[in-house]
Amino acid sequence: MAKAIADVFQPVDVEGDSYERMRAKGIDVIVPDEAWASAANRRERVEVMFHKDADIGVGISNRSKDLTRATLENSPNLRSIAYYTVGYDNLDFDAATDMGILITHSPTEPNWAGVAEGTFAFILTMLKQVREKDRHVKEGGWRDMKLAGTYIGPRLDGYEGITLGIIGLGRIGGRLADLFQPWRIKILAYDPYVDESTFVHHNAKPVDMETLLRESDVVTTHCNLTKETTNLIGAAELGQMKSTAILVNAARGPIVDVDALFDALDKDQIAGAALDVLPDEPPDPQSPILGLGDKVLLSPHMVTANHGTGLNHAIPWVEDVVYAILKGEVPDHVVNEDALPKWLERFGGKSLI
Repeated sequence: MAKAIADVFQPVDVEGDSYERMRAKGIDVIVPDEAWASAANRRERVEVMFHKDADIGVGISNRSKDLTRATLENSPNLRSIAYYTVGYDNLDFDAATDMGILITHSPTEPNWAGVAEGTFAFILTMLKQVREKDRHVKEGGWRDMKLAGTYIGPRLDGYEGITLGIIGLGRIGGRLADLFQPWRIKILAYDPYVDESTFVHHNAKPVDMETLLRESDVVTTHCNLTKETTNLIGAAELGQMKSTAILVNAARGPIVDVDALFDALDKDQIAGAALDVLPDEPPDPQSPILGLGDKVLLSPHMVTANHGTGLNHAIPWVEDVVYAILKGEVPDHVVNEDALPKWLERFGGKSLI
């Protein structure tokens, strides 16, 4: 019997130990020389083509490599795409589901919780003008009320504190809400996909999108990138925000129309933005959004990167998925459950290892 093939389109396991363990189980593991971090720094996008006999693809959701319908059709025996990342937006989700190919991801706490902590830092940095104060002193200045920050929590003198608006109350949005609990601020959340108990658990008031945009001093996005959420925040939505409000996007770049955001910031329709992600990564050096000074805090899509964390925590998760898939078993963390009936019909109980 021919060996099962696992095609690693973007390797995370630098040491290669997990690949050796797979090979010891009789799996032919194809690993490119280029590490995922190198591919992440490229501006050009390429279409991935797996080995024609690949049974599973393994990698990350870096948009320098696209997994299209043609990618999936090129490997007719493909059972699954297993991601080391939480996101999977470089893949044609609908095509995979239609073809009965399971998509799994790795929502490890060091990854998603790191995003929440980084977003928390972004918000404080913007509201407290941390960068501006630092630069002012280094340039020879001292006390200047133009550097005054925003007081966050409510006070006994009647000040009600800021209102935080969270779009997407999943793992990341929920953790962010929890991080702000000591301030006793008002937290609004929009998420049509979670039940009422989730809002109660995170002390967030469920509201519609328009109310959230209109009433929040900080609007932060924490939703998956789908057809529905592409350009979720555009000119109309930015026009509903307070002129003193800031927008934070640490989810996926295309969720925010960056051209509309530039216009809104340039015209002072909103006060600022903090972006860990952009529609094109890395951005063109001439991109207008890069020229807005302190109105924009930018980060190279690594707000979740902390010492001792990273994608290595997902390696055993992905390894377990590979074994389950190749044994014909349904793995954990399947994100396209609609594909299960067709997958079970094609591959259920049919072991390759």
